[in-house]
Amino acid sequence: MGDEQMRIGVLTGGGDCPGLNAVIRGVVRKGVETHGWDVLGFRNGWQGPIEGLTKPIGLADVEDILTRGGTILGSSRTNPYKVEGGVEAIRKTLKEHGVDALIAIGGEDTLGVAKRLTDDGIGVVGVPKTIDNDLGATDYTFGFDTAVHIATEAIDRLRTTAESHHRALVVEVMGRHAGWIALHSGLAGGANVILVPEREFDVDQVVTWVERRFEKQYAPIIVVAEGAIPQGGAEVLHSGEKDAFGHVRLGGVGTWLAEEIAQRTGKESRAVVLGHVQRGGIPTAYDRVLATRFGLHAVDAVADGDFGVMVALKGTDIVRVKLSEATAELKTVPLERYQEAEVFFG
Repeated sequence: MGDEQMRIGVLTGGGDCPGLNAVIRGVVRKGVETHGWDVLGFRNGWQGPIEGLTKPIGLADVEDILTRGGTILGSSRTNPYKVEGGVEAIRKTLKEHGVDALIAIGGEDTLGVAKRLTDDGIGVVGVPKTIDNDLGATDYTFGFDTAVHIATEAIDRLRTTAESHHRALVVEVMGRHAGWIALHSGLAGGANVILVPEREFDVDQVVTWVERRFEKQYAPIIVVAEGAIPQGGAEVLHSGEKDAFGHVRLGGVGTWLAEEIAQRTGKESRAVVLGHVQRGGIPTAYDRVLATRFGLHAVDAVADGDFGVMVALKGTDIVRVKLSEATAELKTVPLERYQEAEVFFG
């Protein structure tokens, strides 16, 4: 599209995560400094363009947001295709505000909407965001490194209290259908058992590993993803509520497993649910750099008129992939990656 005067919109959808503000900063800096464009923020995810909730963003607005967690634009799990007249409302808002293109920062749900909007004739470029690292078209998503760092630090801290009281500690981390956070934080934290959604676990085997650890006069640390499932069981639901994309809120497997371990071993066992603490706070240096690069390359895609794509990390390079590819399937933990970790169990 060249450097003719444009106005681009940017929004952050789905769950918040560290690094969102770094993307926004990258978009604004390159959009304004390099191209002379105006940048209009839409507040609260897809709710913003549906309801006309806007926030102009200039250079001064992004001066000090690199290290801030969360998002200055707010977020939501709004699905415009579940809102009556939602897509037409977006068209109307973009026209009223003279927005020529949208940069949507989000995970599979946000980018799924971006793909459908592109099919419906609205120019969108996607940026991959999820602490779960489960988008298949990119090697890493920003937010993941920070979440793993937070979970690992928690495991390190919990180990000292577990050893002091000779108890088993079950640490529940996020991961609905992909166990990347559990696997990486478990390995980094020296966990004695790691349980992921991709592989149903045998409670008897977990108890054997726990007892083996106790026999060595050490306290067991078990890291379990919130979506992990016992053999023959089902996901332990925190509530029956579903969001606008049909996802049931999970949680509770950690507490359930801690109780099972206590009953079967006669040893004291506790559960710690890290929950949203994994999403919060200052992003790591890695996530700041990755998020910034994503923002810069998203602007490049807009400048080229290359819509319907997502910027992605392949090796150390930022490339563009079709949104249809980005949302085609989840990236889950391969069996061989999980088996690598099993040598440390027990």
